[in-house]
Amino acid sequence: MPNILLIKTSSLGDVVHNLPVVSDIRARFPNARIDWVVEEAYRDIVGMHTGVHRVIPVALRRWRGNVLNPAHWREFGHFRRALSGMRYDFVIDTQGLIKSALLARAASGTRHGYASASAREPLAAKFYDVVHVVARDLHAVLRNRRLAGLALGYKVQAAPDYGIAAPAGAEERGPYCMLLHSTSRADKLWPEAAWVQLGGEIARQGYSLLLPWGDAAERERSERIAVALPAAVVPPALDIPGIASMLSGAHAVIGVDTGLTHLAAALGRPVVALYCDTHPGLTGVYAGHGARVRNLGDRDLMPEVGEVLAALQEVAGESAA
Repeated sequence: MPNILLIKTSSLGDVVHNLPVVSDIRARFPNARIDWVVEEAYRDIVGMHTGVHRVIPVALRRWRGNVLNPAHWREFGHFRRALSGMRYDFVIDTQGLIKSALLARAASGTRHGYASASAREPLAAKFYDVVHVVARDLHAVLRNRRLAGLALGYKVQAAPDYGIAAPAGAEERGPYCMLLHSTSRADKLWPEAAWVQLGGEIARQGYSLLLPWGDAAERERSERIAVALPAAVVPPALDIPGIASMLSGAHAVIGVDTGLTHLAAALGRPVVALYCDTHPGLTGVYAGHGARVRNLGDRDLMPEVGEVLAALQEVAGESAA
């Protein structure tokens, strides 16, 4: 029974893209112990996969904010001790950054990672015991799976299995679609007028609309869009399990380039992903078993409302658009 440590700390979309690695390993080594180092904000995502034995949270983002804070050093000590009690047969860093490679060095075991030509930060390869060449022009999901397969000696063949299920939601709702309008950069946003037009068309088909948010600015945008859409609801602030539950119950999800859009696809929902200033080829929404997704748009190629409605009909059926 091999003991395996996966390192993929962030961001939300990247963590989702790494979930099929757990399913791949479980399919080949059913009795393996699989632990995973991840940023504390995303521990609940990793915890949704029953194949993960232990989630080991790290707080690099928060610690960087004040490296002189004694409490942060104590937390880092707790993290080191969480790793020190286990000797891993394989430590696999699918992130390929210097920070993740250093986390791999903190673990006891043979450390595997991308070769310098394959890593996002080539210097990271210096910290691994074994390096593997994985083409950089592959989608992130396939790159993660290929690296783990090379480290553990198996070939990746089947469609990805994200292996997660959201906790059951407490609130019963009629049929609804979720509109994920928020993202990390302004140039990734789809115009509010387009959301209103799209929402109006979906509402006419009998669906209510949910507009989740994560901070004050996003809540204000949700409320502005909802004012123009009588069928729209702005839910209260939600944690990761809460929004995952809401996503899993949606008839369809339309979202910009954000981690929650990837999460919706991992949960098996019909998804239309909107790319307004980024290229979806290497990091776009990637369908798992039976999932139906469409990536629209590209750099300097913003999707039109009619195009989105047509894609929604394709992934969710005639009644959705």
